[in-house]
Amino acid sequence: MGRRPARCYRYIKNKPYIKSRYLRGVPDAKIRIFDLGRKKASIEDFPICIHLISLEKEQISSEALEAARICANKYMTKMGGRESFHLRVRIHPYHVLRINKMLSCAGADRLQTGMRHAFGKPQGLVARVQINQILLSVRTKPQSVKDAIEGLRRCKYKFPGSQKILISRNWGFTSHTHPEYKQFKAEGRMIPDGSHCKIKNGKGPLVL
Repeated sequence: MGRRPARCYRYIKNKPYIKSRYLRGVPDAKIRIFDLGRKKASIEDFPICIHLISLEKEQISSEALEAARICANKYMTKMGGRESFHLRVRIHPYHVLRINKMLSCAGADRLQTGMRHAFGKPQGLVARVQINQILLSVRTKPQSVKDAIEGLRRCKYKFPGSQKILISRNWGFTSHTHPEYKQFKAEGRMIPDGSHCKIKNGKGPLVL
């Protein structure tokens, strides 16, 4: 028996049901890689950041996330090479889906219980998404912006519901805008930290 269509599990209802010591035997998520491209690029290399944002409150399956990741990676690698971007999947599938399996063979009515004991068995994993939550982010160079937008546009066909693409005001994956980042750098307060940065707050031990 194959997977149920994702439309059966699209809407958020009930409490989150996650893997725990009480809930064992959960199948692994289809998506295992959340960062792609030139992950170790310094903060200076990729100043532009583009987001794919959900416009609906829904559940997105790990299979859909994996399909979108492959789609974006394939297009952007083809257009600019794998060193021209850093793609990050921003949501993680933790919520466990259940299925109450029904038998469809001859004589099934003698074997199955119908709606008695209808609490199902674990079937797959989904990510719960809120309105305006970021699904995917890409940081890249200014000359590769068009390719990044097209790569994210193609991802939209892998997800249910509607999404929008936004070019962030911030520098790369940091939480600082371009003018703020340049100001901190000019003042010598910015400490590079991988794809992010730390800002010196002016506090600390006195230098005598």
